[in-house]
Amino acid sequence: MPIDESASALERPVGISQTPPAFGSDVIASVLRDLDIPFVALNPGASFRGLHDSLVNFLGNERPQMLLCLHEEHAVAIAHGWAKITGRPMAAIVHSNVGLMHGSMAIFNAWCDRAPMLVLGATGPVDAAKRRPWIDWIHTARDQGALVRHFVKWDDQPGSVEAAVESLLRAHLLATTAPFGPTYLCFDAEIQEAPLEKVVPPPSIHRFVAPRPGEPNREDLAAAAKALGAARRPLILAGRVSRSESGWQTRIELAEHLGALVLTDLKIPASFPTTHPLHGAPAGMFPTPAGQALIREADVILSLDWVDLAGTLRAAFDCNAAQPLVIQASVDQLVHNGWSMDHQGLPPADITLLTEPDVAATALLQALSSSPSGAATWPDRSPVSLPDLPSPATASSINVPLLATTLRSALDGAETSLIRTPLSWAGHLWPLNHPLDLLGYDGGGGIGSGLGMAIGGALALRGTDRLPVAVIGDGDFMMGASALWTAVHYRIPLLVVVANNQSFFNDEVHQERVARMRHRPVENRWIGQRMIDPAIDLAGVARAQGATAFGPVEKPMDLEPTFREAIAAVRRGEVAVVDVRVDTGYDPSMTSALTRATK
Repeated sequence: MPIDESASALERPVGISQTPPAFGSDVIASVLRDLDIPFVALNPGASFRGLHDSLVNFLGNERPQMLLCLHEEHAVAIAHGWAKITGRPMAAIVHSNVGLMHGSMAIFNAWCDRAPMLVLGATGPVDAAKRRPWIDWIHTARDQGALVRHFVKWDDQPGSVEAAVESLLRAHLLATTAPFGPTYLCFDAEIQEAPLEKVVPPPSIHRFVAPRPGEPNREDLAAAAKALGAARRPLILAGRVSRSESGWQTRIELAEHLGALVLTDLKIPASFPTTHPLHGAPAGMFPTPAGQALIREADVILSLDWVDLAGTLRAAFDCNAAQPLVIQASVDQLVHNGWSMDHQGLPPADITLLTEPDVAATALLQALSSSPSGAATWPDRSPVSLPDLPSPATASSINVPLLATTLRSALDGAETSLIRTPLSWAGHLWPLNHPLDLLGYDGGGGIGSGLGMAIGGALALRGTDRLPVAVIGDGDFMMGASALWTAVHYRIPLLVVVANNQSFFNDEVHQERVARMRHRPVENRWIGQRMIDPAIDLAGVARAQGATAFGPVEKPMDLEPTFREAIAAVRRGEVAVVDVRVDTGYDPSMTSALTRATK
């Protein structure tokens, strides 16, 4: 995809000259540059006006470049999407306590997704004598970090410029040390704006970098290698691993050496090729019946930081059933705390490798390389029974499987990053053959982050041949719709496909379950869920912010030509949005009730 060269000149300041730092915020901005932070996404605020000035009039709005967002949640979500592609942090800046509260859901997403980022905040003058009437009081908190302390790796409010330098170094080091996560710093407005009384020397950045991943304990590694080498039915649960191609290849080689089957997860980025014969069963957001059957058959399981290993095993086994030997490779327990249950259940493990999963896979492959291939003798498996994929020529309406297969056809085999998928997505709809083919979900299981994360991922892919695509629900789209302006403004090519069922449909399913349990009318499940009367013009919302938009597409035969137009627009460097009306799966008995209620 071409990069619009004018994009970098959109907000180029004038009259910039190279001068030594003169204010506290100049020093803070310099450290951000020295840490190689490429972008800072922000929604403006007076509390960090000093830092804003330094980024513009001291650094020239270049490395880091500011990305103006229309909501703090979008700013943090963009940093999250960037980290999912690159594995490196960018920064998001939020205004005082109010901006931090706006951005807190996105910070929680990054925390649950173990994504590195720097979140920078500010507060009105801590010295009450220097506060303006009214506004500085309500935008000043005694302990602002308390708002997010339970779901960041570390937070601080430094009391001097020198302390701010060390805080930035520590925040960056901790964010980039596994398990990764967001860190939060709050800068007092007075520290930012006061003239420097003395020179603050720049830090030696190379002396404050994250340590190399630790190697697993030798005895534990030997025990794990012995168990896997002797296993008759080894199974690998490929969880939160890196985006590196070398790590991807190592997992393939390890599985092939062992003859191990592999399961993957749609909540997290691609971890193993789904077209490989050793990929055991199509992935889902939750353990699938086919995956659970393989877990029950396995005699040794290797978990590479699998999300909710305990819950997955509980779903597969009866309470008293004998379970296989479990090897857990993870450092995730190092960030567990008592506020959030994002750590899931306590996973049983016979052997624990306290190391990052990529390191564990490499070490296990090396330990096994001197021995013959594994003893695995998985019995011949019957193909997993999957529903037939629909064709536009025979379909009477559009559903998510038809949307997926038609989109794949329109892409003509192009390299694609599926940055986001809706809850109704299924693992068999999209083959994965590269670690960037799928980026998983948001981490926190909320709604509204899809567009921001898609833009951050697309920013990281800008200038490459890989096409960024996000398939999101209409509820997610409307909560985050104003994020589109940032993508259009900064010329970040992106294809957004809205699977529009005009409903918060996940909760319709819940309402139906409750109604059935209580023997009440399921026909009423849609009330309080449907976004109709009037129908929202999603394409109009996108066009209003400068995107190229199509739809609503309602006929199956219109899907592929519309997708091809949208893809061509993205290849020209545009942001394209396609509103696709998808079937909600209503029972015929519900149609009359819905019609009566909306007349």
